Amino acid sequence: MTPTKKPYKGCRDFFPDEMRTRDFLFTQMRKTAELFAYEPYDGPLLEEITLYKAKSGEELINDQIYSFTDRGNREVAIRPEMTPTLARMVANIHKQTAKPIRWYAIPNLMRYEKPQRGRVREHWQYNVDIFGAPVNLGEIEILSLIIHFLSSFGATQEMFSILLNDRRVVDGVFNKLLKLDNESSYKLYKVIDKAKKVSSEKLNEMISEVITDEIRKNIFHKYLQLTNFEDLILFLEEHDLKDNCQDFIQFTNMIKSLDLVDYLVYDPTIVRGLDYYTGIVFEIFDKHPDNNRAIAGGGAYANLLQIFNENPLAGVGFGLGDVTLKDFLETHQLLGNFEKPSFDFALYCTDESNQLAAFELGAKLRELNIKTEIHLGQIKFNKIIKTAENKGYKKIGIIELKDGNIQVQLKDLVNRVNGDAQITKPETIVNFLNQG
Repeated sequence: MTPTKKPYKGCRDFFPDEMRTRDFLFTQMRKTAELFAYEPYDGPLLEEITLYKAKSGEELINDQIYSFTDRGNREVAIRPEMTPTLARMVANIHKQTAKPIRWYAIPNLMRYEKPQRGRVREHWQYNVDIFGAPVNLGEIEILSLIIHFLSSFGATQEMFSILLNDRRVVDGVFNKLLKLDNESSYKLYKVIDKAKKVSSEKLNEMISEVITDEIRKNIFHKYLQLTNFEDLILFLEEHDLKDNCQDFIQFTNMIKSLDLVDYLVYDPTIVRGLDYYTGIVFEIFDKHPDNNRAIAGGGAYANLLQIFNENPLAGVGFGLGDVTLKDFLETHQLLGNFEKPSFDFALYCTDESNQLAAFELGAKLRELNIKTEIHLGQIKFNKIIKTAENKGYKKIGIIELKDGNIQVQLKDLVNRVNGDAQITKPETIVNFLNQG
């Protein structure tokens, strides 16, 4: 059977132009994380499947994970997410490491998803996490980092918002107001998670399956109608829940004096995964009508290390996939053109006898950190300009014999400026390249 030329379903080939785009995104990710003093980490592509069973949700384990038995009869999985690996690594070092711990990664992940816009089976994800920060301060730093990152591409508050809630608020509503048991609370969490994806009639039907008392049902509907932090505080006061939510109330007061408040929107339907989030949860939402969706999410967690029998450790983090990030940037026309490479300089010879001189000059230029392409073989003079322009070069050199000496004819293809340089003085070429 002849193998297909296409990649495995849901995976992507990255030809040079796609790699240029990916490298640009990754560079911005690293730059932002390191501006906030976060350090890179990584882990293995394979983990024992028990690690995911201890932390991840049923949908991921049952439907999305790529798993197999290895030759040592161990059940392993290709990593579908980074958080369990992160937890395992932090559990090994947190006791002897100064807090807070600031880490980031850009892991390659695989899930057996149904490929569609914004979702593939293999992707890269920008993960940033902080452990051991004082209450609310880690949350504020992570949110500030997210806003700085998207703003570095030119995104504004008209383009995205961060929808935010607190699991402690939701737990207070469920336990104190609605008096739900654990099973009913779990069902209602699932209802909230689907609240924006179904019709109002369907939502009412789903709520009625969990809450039968009309008074409590009305309270819950009132909660779902909250749209800002001020109304939430009034709701908590009215229902005697302020004492249960002091940390979140303090958080809302803190953000009012910071620029990030303009990006934050209270949304009672944001609950995120039920497996480990314990505090603030959020989703980054694209406001453009052509891509009206969540592009990333995260939140605060305290119990992540308990799967290793470790004491609780406060953590906050988020994950942003490369596919959804690219969709966001393209939708808002914030992604540059990466069709052509961005090398500095190209050298051409019209006479093959000058080829070795080109190699020698190229070596000297590279020692000066000039990214230089040498055209291999001779080329007719009338083809040089078109060849260089098709490759995206703005400045080139043509090695030629002039008055008995080998020289370099310099050409600025944008400004149509010419110059000359001696082959023994590459600094002259560097100065030419640095000119406008």
